[in-house]
Amino acid sequence: MRIGEAGRATGTKSETIRYYEREGLLPPPPRTSSNYRDYGPDEISRLRFIKRSRKLGFSMSQVKELMAMADDPDQPCETVDKIASAQLREVEAKLTDLRALRKELTKVVESCKHGTVAECRVIEVLAGSGAGR
Repeated sequence: MRIGEAGRATGTKSETIRYYEREGLLPPPPRTSSNYRDYGPDEISRLRFIKRSRKLGFSMSQVKELMAMADDPDQPCETVDKIASAQLREVEAKLTDLRALRKELTKVVESCKHGTVAECRVIEVLAGSGAGR
């Protein structure tokens, strides 16, 4: 299948597929006699792996490492576990930061008195002249 079809099959934009090829995440597929990329089941599977990994927040280098390990299924999965555990810790830290951000933003929004912009508590805090800075 051509790149557009591979993109639709995996929910990946054509330019992103080309980027993955340039970055070495996806080996260049064979070419048709018309010189079009010809993606098969292996490339589609790899694209899905990459897309899911990126959706879970893994960096490009982590995806490369995970893919290399997936290509050698007889090795122990200790490194995979370490990579996934580190990603989980990062997600937990982001969630903590987001909760604090939500709490602060809630306080600011709730302090709004619905007057004029000149009296707006949100603008005041964003400008750095109110409490919470």
